[in-house]
This record gives sequence, C-alpha cells and structure tokens, in this order.
Amino acid sequence: MNFTETAWKVFNKSIEDYHVSDDVNTLINNPFEKDTLERILYAKNWIDTVQWHLEDIIRDENIDPAEALQLKRAIDASNQKRTDLVEFIDSWFLKKYESVIPKPDAKINTETIAWAVDRLSILALKVYHMSLEANRDSASEEHRANCQAKLDVLLAQHEDLSTSINQLLTDIENGDVKMKVYKQMKMYNDESLNPVLYQKGQQK
Repeated sequence: MNFTETAWKVFNKSIEDYHVSDDVNTLINNPFEKDTLERILYAKNWIDTVQWHLEDIIRDENIDPAEALQLKRAIDASNQKRTDLVEFIDSWFLKKYESVIPKPDAKINTETIAWAVDRLSILALKVYHMSLEANRDSASEEHRANCQAKLDVLLAQHEDLSTSINQLLTDIENGDVKMKVYKQMKMYNDESLNPVLYQKGQQK
C-alpha cells in the first residue's frame, strides 16, 4: 500500500468515526499508535471533519448572532490547529528525507507534501458527503444525478491528486525535487500582528 492509499484509508476511518455521533463536540479517540504517521493523519482529518460541520452550522440563516460569533471563533481556532498540524506533517517528512542530497538541478515544488495532503483530506470529505447526496432517498432524481456527476469528478480528482503526491514523494526520494518547508505566518490570531487586536490593546 503506497502513501496516498494509506492516507485515504485513514482519512475515511476518521470521517466514519466522526459520523457515529455526528457532533462537533465529540472528542477525538485516535485509534492509531503514538508517534505513527497514521495517528497524525487521523488527527489532521478529524480537525477537517469537525470544521466542515462547523462551517455547515454557521450558514444557518436563523442562527443566533451570539452563537454565530462563538462558532466563528471556533472556526478560527480550528484553522490555526489545522495549519499547525500541516506544518508538523511537513516537518515529519523533512526529517524522513533529511539524508537525501538533492541533485544540482533539483526543482522546487510550488506546494509542500503536507499541503497536498491537506487537499487530499478535504477531498475525502467532499467524496463522502457528495456520495451521501448522490444516494439520498429524500432528494429528487435530478438532484441525485447532478450529485453523481459531481462525485465522478471528485473521484477522478482523487486519482490524479494521489498520483501527483506519490510522484512528488518519489522525486524527493530520488533528489529530483528539493524539499523546502515554509511557515504560513498566520496573522489574524496574533495580537501583535492583527491591527484590530493590538490597537485595541493600546487603547486600554
């Protein structure tokens, strides 16, 4: 089983486990052993799955404004955790390939492994939910057909993205691509960088 096959399997287990209770307040119960890549991938997708449903909830037109604000704060916090974990995954791969010496003409990829994995995790969620819609008994036949067409595109995207990630890993292993990791430098949650937050602090 190659890397993306493993990741896809882990992501789908996380999604299925979440939907047992289908509650954004459910605590994660990671079934994989400590310090394994599978445990990290499961945690990554769990964050994505919870955030997916927080995004659904906040779009309720009748939501109480105070509740919406709390949800927005929860989504911001989730985004930060997601970014931190993506960067951790990149660090994991950087450690894995630290002994590889890139060739003099090695290329630099526009996207790191972990951010490609992030897209794969979100894609697993799209496939899961689009499949539900394509088979929802209460929906019209037209709706199901439209969703099946979209699902077919998502499944093709899964194949292409998986191939691309596996090729990138091979290129890094062979020294054809130089692995570099950049921090995202998120600013909106930092009281020293977000002007709305630090100006408020100066007014006290």
